[in-house]
Amino acid sequence: MDLMKLMMSDHEVQMVKDNMSEFNVKFSGPKDTPYEGGTWKVHVELPVNYPYKSPSIGFVNRMYHPNVDEMSGSVCLDVINQSWSPMFDLINVFEVFLPQLLTYPNPTDPLNGEAAALMIRDPEKYASKIKEYVQMYATDIRFEDDEDEDEEDEEDDDKEESGIDSDDDDDEPAGKMDED
Repeated sequence: MDLMKLMMSDHEVQMVKDNMSEFNVKFSGPKDTPYEGGTWKVHVELPVNYPYKSPSIGFVNRMYHPNVDEMSGSVCLDVINQSWSPMFDLINVFEVFLPQLLTYPNPTDPLNGEAAALMIRDPEKYASKIKEYVQMYATDIRFEDDEDEDEEDEEDDDKEESGIDSDDDDDEPAGKMDED
């Protein structure tokens, strides 16, 4: 199956609710682009009639790109939205289609008009804004399993801040005990 092929590749895949048709993929920005060094979580939903119908693809963390809606993460990519073929697979999406989208944006068909206008008007400022977004939104991306550990660490930090020591070996009671 196509999903298994993706999971056996170098891409990190996380299932959503143990559902084989909904998952997240860790995606790295292509080399020699302003997106290099960034990591995005890409949400994928496979329709019932996949591969005859294209997958739904969206960036979870924010991205500054003319063909990606900054708030929803929706992607405007002809090969996925209009000219999808059952001959394509998920490997194509993550190793060819998305890297090409980030390398060669199309400002004439934007989902993010501001990014498209800046790309046309001032390419250097556009590249700088991308790098700023990469630093703010696309570093240290982890999947939920890792976030559970972070929540435990945050709880321990909260206890330390409040003066509660979770590793307290002192077994004395908090109040005075009644002795019979």
